[in-house]
Amino acid sequence: MKDLSVTIIQSDPLWLNVSENLLSLDKLLMGIHEETDIILLPEMFNTGFVTDPGLTDNEASALTIGWMNKWADKKNCIISGTLIVKEAGQNMNRLIWMKPGGCFEHYDKRHLFRFENEHSGFRSGNKELIVNVKGWKLKPLICYDLRFPVWCKNRFINGTYEYDIILFLSNWPAPRSHTWKSLLLSRAIENQCYAIGVNRFGTDGNNIHHNGESMIVDQRGEHLAILRKGKQDVKSISLSYKHLNDDRKRFTVGLDWDSFNIEYQI
Repeated sequence: MKDLSVTIIQSDPLWLNVSENLLSLDKLLMGIHEETDIILLPEMFNTGFVTDPGLTDNEASALTIGWMNKWADKKNCIISGTLIVKEAGQNMNRLIWMKPGGCFEHYDKRHLFRFENEHSGFRSGNKELIVNVKGWKLKPLICYDLRFPVWCKNRFINGTYEYDIILFLSNWPAPRSHTWKSLLLSRAIENQCYAIGVNRFGTDGNNIHHNGESMIVDQRGEHLAILRKGKQDVKSISLSYKHLNDDRKRFTVGLDWDSFNIEYQI
């Protein structure tokens, strides 16, 4: 299987300023000259982490999704980030997995961050998403989902892994940066996969500070990329399927993983 090129962008979204945030990201995306398969952005990259969905509108969502479509076509790659989507009278923190040509899939955040009251304004998702890129299988998740190992858990069925990469698009605050770094390593090791964490930096409209410290780690928990703390940064990296598969063959802990089913509670 071919290697997979992934680009992660660590930005500082301006509070509720969709047009300026998209213009700022335009400049970063124009600076990516190498070919890449996937570009990943932080959680709510167009507004900052907003827990009152009344502060945004459908026009902002439509503008942002159109912008993602434009850049997926320009770069001929997938681009993914999360934004507030209002649908059938309900609000979701929705991850958009935009492909060239305007076709996209989505994942609604399962674990809403009750400590900032996200659960009061948003509907929790109840469906997992596994996407396929060049034969690789990826599981995209959002921020607080990182703390829930059952929801993140890989499966090994009939000699096949459910996914090869788990990724988290996030707004993870600086006071819990040790937890961020520790859990990303844990999710990679326990699931025998690559783990990618994309985080914003800077201070948001609620005066909450974020370090960034976006990173990519392999199935052994070894760092392949760490973005600069507290700085705007962009990093592209090629992930080797052979490196992953060789480890899985040498040490197939998936054979001893427990089988399980998830009971959904909304």
